[in-house]
Amino acid sequence: MSKKVGGGKPQRYIQPSLLMALTAGPSYGYQLIQTIGEYGFLRGDAPPGMIYRHLRQMDEEGLVESKWDSEGDGPAKRVYAITPEGAEVLEAWVLHMERQRDVLDDFIRKYKGA
Repeated sequence: MSKKVGGGKPQRYIQPSLLMALTAGPSYGYQLIQTIGEYGFLRGDAPPGMIYRHLRQMDEEGLVESKWDSEGDGPAKRVYAITPEGAEVLEAWVLHMERQRDVLDDFIRKYKGA
């Protein structure tokens, strides 16, 4: 199979993946990195620097909120939670994905019918 097949940037799905992971409740960066790998958009582990950049940007945009948690042993951790605005953005992402799926399904049906 050609290396050009299936190209694209899986990073584009980091934002909805993080928002989706946060629907289960507040979490910190390392946990989120582990969780979003389960969604199948990234090959291998998500680069931590990229994930934290996305979280900072989403915090600035009001899609998530963060606070420091200094409970327990070890250094304080930044804990992130989805906001109502973040939930709306996630809903928009899911609608976009559904439209993309429908276009892909239609393409496949046309191919198989040809």
